[in-house]
Amino acid sequence: MLSTRLTKYLGIEHPIISAPMAFASGGKLASAVTNAGGLGLIGGGYGDEIWLQEQFDEAGNTVVGCGLITWALDKNPDCLDLVLSKKPKAIFLSFGDPAIHAKKIKSHNIPLICQIQTLKDAKHAVDIGADIVVAQGAEAGGHGEKRATFTLVPEVADYLATHAPNVLLVAAGGVADGRGLAAGLMLGADGVLVGSRFWAASEALVHPNMWQAGIKATGDDTLRATFADVARDRDWPERYSINLISNEFSDRWHNDEAALAANEKAKQSWRQANLDGDTSIANAFVGEAIGQISSIETAVDIITNMMQEAEILLRNKW
Repeated sequence: MLSTRLTKYLGIEHPIISAPMAFASGGKLASAVTNAGGLGLIGGGYGDEIWLQEQFDEAGNTVVGCGLITWALDKNPDCLDLVLSKKPKAIFLSFGDPAIHAKKIKSHNIPLICQIQTLKDAKHAVDIGADIVVAQGAEAGGHGEKRATFTLVPEVADYLATHAPNVLLVAAGGVADGRGLAAGLMLGADGVLVGSRFWAASEALVHPNMWQAGIKATGDDTLRATFADVARDRDWPERYSINLISNEFSDRWHNDEAALAANEKAKQSWRQANLDGDTSIANAFVGEAIGQISSIETAVDIITNMMQEAEILLRNKW
């Protein structure tokens, strides 16, 4: 068993947190991760309160956390009240300035997790009272930026060690097995955030066709882009792009977002394909670690295998 500052602080058995992937990380996955000894997070995404209520109900009595897209929360702050009423294990904020929400979260004595993509973001997260900083590298699935996990994590670790030693660090981006967990700990993190591997968990809310596309893909098939946000009419800040599996739609519209924005038929085709699981049009939002994933497994098996492999590697220290 790997005991770290993260496991002690959160009262969990394993230093693994499931990423709050919008629309994929529901209550069933979050509760499965928590019950397997990690911390499961519901992906609150854009703040659909009805969906969030359903997913907390799905989690039942299992204590889980919740992740929210910060800039979307700014537009619907009542969503935070709903999440706080569920007494989550932690609240995870990403993609925006967490400052205006931090005070309310801290007033409820709920751990605040801030995901960052730059050292500047990390410094700001510390200043506004983050208890845990998640350093997300560009290898990660879904939205992110350009810094790589292998360099961002130790740089943030060094900053925290000097300026905020009580703030914990979690590594994210490209962690899909025990090697990634061991590497994250060796880079100075107290644990890891796992996205794509749990996207391919049987409890995730993912269309089977998307899973099959993911299993067939390699890291070479991923693409950082913004066209999918244009197709969905999501007004994301310019600094962020999405990591996804490329396909025929991306071949046509990547780097032609202005034309896509004016093409309602093309945008509707993407949205319908996403519902139907048509992977020639809709894209699976996963990271470069997809090339390490060859099967759909339960969350408990994923965590068990990850822990066993990491413990062997860290014991041998080769």
